[in-house]
Amino acid sequence: MKKVLIALDYNPTAQKVAEIGYSLAKSMNAEVILFHVISDVSYYSSMQYSPIMGYTGIPMGDVDMVQMIDEKVLKKEAENFLDRSKKHLGDENIRTLTAGGDCADSIIKTAHDLNIDIIVLGSHSMRWLEKILMGSITEKVMHHSKIPLFIIPTGSR
Repeated sequence: MKKVLIALDYNPTAQKVAEIGYSLAKSMNAEVILFHVISDVSYYSSMQYSPIMGYTGIPMGDVDMVQMIDEKVLKKEAENFLDRSKKHLGDENIRTLTAGGDCADSIIKTAHDLNIDIIVLGSHSMRWLEKILMGSITEKVMHHSKIPLFIIPTGSR
């Protein structure tokens, strides 16, 4: 195993995913790539969006955030998030990368393009209705990736 892709979202459990994924990669002397997929703009302006690992991101206020946010801003904020995650892990050799689009598809495509040996993902606890309506990114990656996965349970069960 030479390359580990750690897919991070803005969920507060991302710190746990980053730390465990980094530990796994270092135990194998593998290159670490922190990865974030920029998806639906409405997510970043919703109440689901929360700061983690000291990342406060885009300030929330009374204004309609969806109208204020464009792709350049989202990309810059995602890069800031990954840089803070990298700093939290304390390793300047970590690569960071962002992509846009469907989360599962972007994770699989990026892992394939970079010849990744293992993908690290968190598995959030989802209520049954959310899972039926939205599906699970981790589940989609698991069913469509030919690259091995290291899944870290992050929800309370």
